[in-house]
Amino acid sequence: MKELQERIVRDGKVLSESVLKVDAFLNHQVDPQLTMKIGARFAELFREENVTKVVTIEASGIHFALATSYALGVPFVYAKKKKAVTLTEEVYSAKVHSFTRQETYQISVSKQYLQAGDRVLIVDDFLATGAALIGLAQIVKDAGAHLVGIGAVIEKSFQEGRGLLEKQGIRIESLARIQSMSSGQIHFIESAATHA
Repeated sequence: MKELQERIVRDGKVLSESVLKVDAFLNHQVDPQLTMKIGARFAELFREENVTKVVTIEASGIHFALATSYALGVPFVYAKKKKAVTLTEEVYSAKVHSFTRQETYQISVSKQYLQAGDRVLIVDDFLATGAALIGLAQIVKDAGAHLVGIGAVIEKSFQEGRGLLEKQGIRIESLARIQSMSSGQIHFIESAATHA
């Protein structure tokens, strides 16, 4: 997605060869127009899959899942990182390690909102090590639902996430695939998903 790539170059900050800061427009302060375009692009890429639910993990994926589910006309569900006192029903859960926060936590989704027969699209802000997405994919599998694919806003292709997910036969569409980053330089991999 050209507009997304341009914003990453203009407003993103390369903090190291593996850390990209995009909090000026994607995951702290959010550009709502760009977010809705991202959702529309994911909807376009997965429209033929008859998605019934969009799933993400709190918190940085929520607005992209909302935009995607709005464009598809289906509900979205987000996995919670901490079990709330109001979450009294049975849940599907998985352990996930956060590369950014350097901590491991348990994510959970109520069994009430994810069921066998659902056709699920997972959407998240980053694909890097793949840990969060592997955890979400496991929850979808545990529910007996069908995972149609994963939409990642930004992919750090130099990390192992894509490979681990593709080994499971999961379709991945990333809107900005970063090949490498160093001292303010960002190099992208062009793919079908990025041309929009």
